[in-house]
Amino acid sequence: MADIRAVDIDAVVFDILGTLVDEPGGLRAEIRDALSASGGGPDGGSDDSVDELLAVWQRHVESEQRRIGQRERAYADSEVIDREAAGRVADRAGLTDPAAIERLATASRRLPAWGDSAAGLERLARRFPVLGLSNAAHLTLLHLNAYAGLRWHQVLSGEAVLAYKPAPEVYGLAVDTAGCPPERVLMVAAHAWDLRGARARGMRTAYVRRPVGDPPTDADAFDGRFDGLEDLVNTLTAR
Repeated sequence: MADIRAVDIDAVVFDILGTLVDEPGGLRAEIRDALSASGGGPDGGSDDSVDELLAVWQRHVESEQRRIGQRERAYADSEVIDREAAGRVADRAGLTDPAAIERLATASRRLPAWGDSAAGLERLARRFPVLGLSNAAHLTLLHLNAYAGLRWHQVLSGEAVLAYKPAPEVYGLAVDTAGCPPERVLMVAAHAWDLRGARARGMRTAYVRRPVGDPPTDADAFDGRFDGLEDLVNTLTAR
């Protein structure tokens, strides 16, 4: 389902974590590596234990970003919050190797791209200005984009406005950078909560399905829903 025409779009903005890179899969692999480097953890690093530790990480990140959004905590960038999450995972797993814990703290810099991400960005970039918009810190994005092979006309972090999506000022950053009315900026994400925030800011919205993410409900009036990035790219580049 799509109600998007290329003629109506002046710029395309992508969420990155989960939409273009496999964030849970990458973090899961990094946690497993940390357990292995420290002797496998108390139960040898089983799938269940790794999933449990991933949940510890995710709960901390979500909680702290929410606290910042509710002004219960001063802004801290994702590098700080990831380091806190790594410490919680280490404490839960009984990890004591400083080198393994330090590497785990930078896990978000090494997340693998989905198989269609790099090629999809390249195709779209021949037709539109393409921007990344992420809750990840500037430093994280510097390393992540290189690791995952993502190429942008410009990549933006909520760090620039000291906020995390879905705060409206983060989407405003993308609209201001694009330099055109919000209704001519298309926000692409695998997370319905992200697209709801963009839509509230007046942006056009496109959901791209990924194995991870937050699927839309029947009540979500997004401009397009696509089974994969290739479907979106084909729609926007069709002559």
